[in-house]
Amino acid sequence: MNTFELHEIADALRTARINRTPIPPPSKTYPSLDVKGAFEVQRIAVQNAISKDGDRQVGYKLGNIAKVMQDAFGLDQPDYGFLLASLFVYQGTKISLDKLIKPYVELEPAFVLKGRLRGPNVTVADVINAVDYAIPAVEIIDSRVQDWAIGLEDTLADNGSTGAVILGGTPRRLTDLDLSNIKGVLQFNGREIMTGNTGNILGNPLSATAWLVNRLAEFGVEFLPGQVILPGSCLQAMPMEEAGHWSCTFKGWGTVEFDVISNASPKL
Repeated sequence: MNTFELHEIADALRTARINRTPIPPPSKTYPSLDVKGAFEVQRIAVQNAISKDGDRQVGYKLGNIAKVMQDAFGLDQPDYGFLLASLFVYQGTKISLDKLIKPYVELEPAFVLKGRLRGPNVTVADVINAVDYAIPAVEIIDSRVQDWAIGLEDTLADNGSTGAVILGGTPRRLTDLDLSNIKGVLQFNGREIMTGNTGNILGNPLSATAWLVNRLAEFGVEFLPGQVILPGSCLQAMPMEEAGHWSCTFKGWGTVEFDVISNASPKL
C-alpha cells in the first residue's frame, strides 16, 4: 500500500472515533492492507494524536492473547497497540457511554517498567528484571469498525481497539504475586458476570509481555522505563451496554471500580 492510502485509513478511523460512527473494515475497503501496513497506520495515528491533540505515548498493549478472547472476536492470534496518555482515566471516574461506540470491559494486570526492553530474543527473566511493579487494571476496548467485524489487520489499524484504561491503587512487586494463578472477577451492579485467571494470559502475563516485546522488535520498537504495559485480559471481555457500577477484582490483590453513565441516565 502507498503512504497516501495508509493516511486515508488513519484519518477515517480518527473521524470514526471522534464522531462515534464506525466504518467498514479497512481490510475490505483496502484489500491490500497487511499487518505491516496496519502497524504503520497505528504509527500515523499516534503521530497525529501527539501533533494535533498534544497527546503523549506512555506504553503498549497486547490484546486477544487468551483463547477465550480470540474466540469471542473471531481472531486466531493476538493484536497489539500503543497506549496514549489520553486513554487513561481515574479509578472512580464516571465513564460516559456516549463517548464510546460498542465498548467491552477487560481485567488485566499492568506492568510499569524500570528498565528498557527490546527484542528479539527477550526472555521472561529479562521482563522480570525490567518491571518495577504490577498493578490491577481495567481496559475498556472499543472498535471503530462496524459491529466488531475485525480481522487482525483491522484491529491493528485501529490501534488494538483501545478505548480507555483505568489503573488500580494496589501496586505490588512481582515477588509478592503469583502471576500464573490469580483469579479475576468482573461484577456489574453487584452481580458476578465473568471470571478468569492470570494463567490464561499465555501461562502468565510475564510470558505475554516477552512475546509482545519480541513481536514489536520487528517494527523497531523499544520499551522504555516508566512506560505502562498491558499484557492482555485474564477473562472474556464483557459488553458495557448500560449505566451502572463495575467492580473488577483480582482476588487477594486489588479491585478497580468505576461507574458508567449515559445522557439518558441520571447523574450518579
